Amino acid sequence: MGCNLAIAGVTGAVGQEFLRILEERDFPFDSLKVLASSRSKGKKIKFKGKTYIVEELGKNSFAGIDIALFSAGGARSKEFAPAAVEAGTAVVDNSSAFRMDQEVPLVIPEINAEAIAGHKGIIANPNCSTIIGIVPVWPLHKANAVKRMVVSTYQAASGAGMSAMLELENQSREILDGKEPTCKAFPYQIAFNCFNHNSALGPNGYNEEEMKMVKETRKIFDCPEIAITCTCVRVPVMRAHCESINLEFTEAITPDEVRDLLSTAPGVTVLDDRRNNRFPMPIDASGKDDILVGRIRQDESLAENRGINIWVAGDQLRKGAALNAVQIAEKLL
Repeated sequence: MGCNLAIAGVTGAVGQEFLRILEERDFPFDSLKVLASSRSKGKKIKFKGKTYIVEELGKNSFAGIDIALFSAGGARSKEFAPAAVEAGTAVVDNSSAFRMDQEVPLVIPEINAEAIAGHKGIIANPNCSTIIGIVPVWPLHKANAVKRMVVSTYQAASGAGMSAMLELENQSREILDGKEPTCKAFPYQIAFNCFNHNSALGPNGYNEEEMKMVKETRKIFDCPEIAITCTCVRVPVMRAHCESINLEFTEAITPDEVRDLLSTAPGVTVLDDRRNNRFPMPIDASGKDDILVGRIRQDESLAENRGINIWVAGDQLRKGAALNAVQIAEKLL
């Protein structure tokens, strides 16, 4: 059964990834409407052998639309998603606008697909770092409750959009040519450098990205008591995030038990080759749907074998954004 589909923010990095994934997965649709800001109005988008003309996103864009995939930024989601819902459209929103709204399900299909059924028009797609980090933690948490998570992220340029990816490319050329790097998308040089995640710092000294991971994980796991602390950093990588995750469990757990649990976990691939010192890298995860997991080892600083360290890599544009949203849309069908 097909649906009438709209994509809001189609010209952005995630919008373009929506199209690739919809085609790859042969998502069933009867009609497609492509929407973006006034700057992109009139642009031509080719998809599945057909040309679509980009329309300006507005409050009247959603008549007859069954499902809308939104990746147009939080401000536009707040402005236009309620109008879409009013028109009878189910919205899957990739921004942070509705994630912590108690009325809005925050969904990773491998973890809490059942939450979709309770939606009131909007389903929120979690933050990319949250998705990439907790898809592999969930099967472990189900088997042996996680008491505490310590996460350090190594986040790709793609998380800040197409302009940031181009900036990484351009700065690399500029620096190699002996020129000063041009900084527009990021406050600091991203090529050959890393810096604190470029989201606003709160009064507690944590940036917004770090607090998103804390709050979203608790909501998705339905586990408000889980202790989480994060440090989020931008690195000069194009499109795959990596994360170092330290887990403290309620009961003892071994690296072999972790490998066994992850070997059958949906959306996860174990790449843990100690003999050859071969573990997940951004270039392994780029273009892949699964989250890659390696460096699985005991945290020897914790008593009674209750600690485990893992290292994960995931494509920020795919599972971190567009793929997760399309999976939600598939469940809606």
